[in-house]
Amino acid sequence: METKQFKAESKRLLDLMINSIYTHREIFLRELISNASDAIDKVYYKALTDDSLSFDKDNYYIRVSCDKENRILKISDTGIGMTKEELDDHLGVIAKSGSLKFKKENELKDGYDIIGQFGVGFYSAFMVADTVTVISRAFGNDEAYKWESKGVEGYTIESCERNSFGTDIILKIKENTEDENFDEYLEEYRLKSIIKKYSDFIRYPIKMDVTRSRLKEGSEKEYEEYTEEQTVNSMVPIWRKNKNELTEEDYNNFYSEKHYGFDNPVKHIHISVDGAVSYNAILFIPEKMPYDFYTKEYEKGLELYSNGVLIMNKCSDLLPDYFGFVKGIVDSEDLSLNISREMLQHDRQLKLIAKNIKTKIKNELENLLKNERDKYEEFYKSFGRQLKYGIYSDFGSNKDILQDLLMFYSSKEKKMVTLEEYVSRMPEEQKYIYYASGESNERIEKMPQTELVLDKGYEILYFTDDVDEFAVRMIMKYKDKEFKSVSSSDLGIEVEEKENADNKESKELFESMKSILSGKVKDVRASKRLKNHPVCLSNDGELTIEMEKVLNSMPNNQNIKADKVLEINVNHDVFESLKEAYENDKDKLNLYTDLLYNQALLIEGLPINDPLEFTNNICKIMK
Repeated sequence: METKQFKAESKRLLDLMINSIYTHREIFLRELISNASDAIDKVYYKALTDDSLSFDKDNYYIRVSCDKENRILKISDTGIGMTKEELDDHLGVIAKSGSLKFKKENELKDGYDIIGQFGVGFYSAFMVADTVTVISRAFGNDEAYKWESKGVEGYTIESCERNSFGTDIILKIKENTEDENFDEYLEEYRLKSIIKKYSDFIRYPIKMDVTRSRLKEGSEKEYEEYTEEQTVNSMVPIWRKNKNELTEEDYNNFYSEKHYGFDNPVKHIHISVDGAVSYNAILFIPEKMPYDFYTKEYEKGLELYSNGVLIMNKCSDLLPDYFGFVKGIVDSEDLSLNISREMLQHDRQLKLIAKNIKTKIKNELENLLKNERDKYEEFYKSFGRQLKYGIYSDFGSNKDILQDLLMFYSSKEKKMVTLEEYVSRMPEEQKYIYYASGESNERIEKMPQTELVLDKGYEILYFTDDVDEFAVRMIMKYKDKEFKSVSSSDLGIEVEEKENADNKESKELFESMKSILSGKVKDVRASKRLKNHPVCLSNDGELTIEMEKVLNSMPNNQNIKADKVLEINVNHDVFESLKEAYENDKDKLNLYTDLLYNQALLIEGLPINDPLEFTNNICKIMK
């Protein structure tokens, strides 16, 4: 029998495919099953266009069987089959697509499409097999043919027998090597898991003989094993079902089955789009953050299917980073796949899907915030920080998408509020959106810097996440209102000047204190904001004290310092003690100045330079 040679370019491509293109060897089974599904699609299409043919779906299936002892794996289908010429043409020239030709010659109807390219994915079989045999009988033909190849050296074609039309692909699985365990492709459990992973939603049954156990007849304890044929794939994916047929429980069960999380999702989004690009998707907004969400091990991305076949487990291009917590799947027939069907081309269709998904997620979150506030707040506890990082990253380019989703604790409402809600109740004379930063709401409530703002009746937003101030700096303005820290040296609030703060003596006192604290503060001033507290720190400039703490806590600590101002409450008894010390005891002034400065540091949660000296100074004033 004559051994035919592959075309030269096909020989090179075959060698490349076997050794380089596919990342995971297990992909071969996905490719062969996809080709089998395409072959059945062709029969279905013929039945649509030929009234003399009927298509009884029960008669069309794919069967996977293995003979472990002889190292044989067989994938059979009841599809359209191939003639001798088609075997030679399609399998002798790698990358020539019988499906593609069929698709071009016929106008597809009824939503069925043929995505497989019998010839390309087929050759992935050589990754696991020494010999590949194809027995095929074409639809409407009486004769069958056998195509066989051991790889790059060529192939043979001869007549053979097959009872009905369809195709058998028979793989002689390779022997194990030091690096590869080929036995796994002869194991029932492993084959089932590969089918479930990649081909669970092929629309025809994939059948296998599955080992079960049962009580032996007449025995109460002794079990025996037996095999029975089972359909191992689900066939109809949930995302292709009508939304009206599905319950909340159906979606939650799917979420659980896909191992998206141990929680129940806060919300699901079921998308069906027919347009410039057609696709189906089910997205889930989780309630709880995965334990590894902020680690480098976490991979964002959606499962990507093409016509029910898994292409990528984590397609990160479908989600922006700030929505990286979203789980789910996208299935499209319109995506351009490269030669191995494993890697995706970065094409216009993918970008259109990603853009649409981003909008859908944003709209769903806005609806959740508006209509199911409690659920949104639960979600926000887990992922609010991620939304803020989304605003901060990319120089604030995403602020218009995300700013209305932000929430902060309100001094007035004593609960979480949005920026929209804050601005809507601002008094007419209020110039800024005021905020205070600190480790917790409890700490912020005790901050002396809040006194003047609260005294004016203005609301303060509490920033307790390290990213909060950085995010609002990127927003800059919300509804034409700028953000202002309560620790800013200029609060934009008119205050009646106190006479004793303006006299020459007070100015000289503050100049003296500034000299004592040289290098530690930019200035010492009479405070316009303090009512009850004796002292506080404010910042003079763009960098706030809280931002200083955040930046200096990072691994590449650059010892960044905010310009600090020590503010003294001239209406407090402490001020009288300072004046007396300035007039009569310079050493005591040094002592008081140091104590007040360190008190202000402690209020801000900043470290004291010399705790021992601080405690000794306290002891001195107690004598």
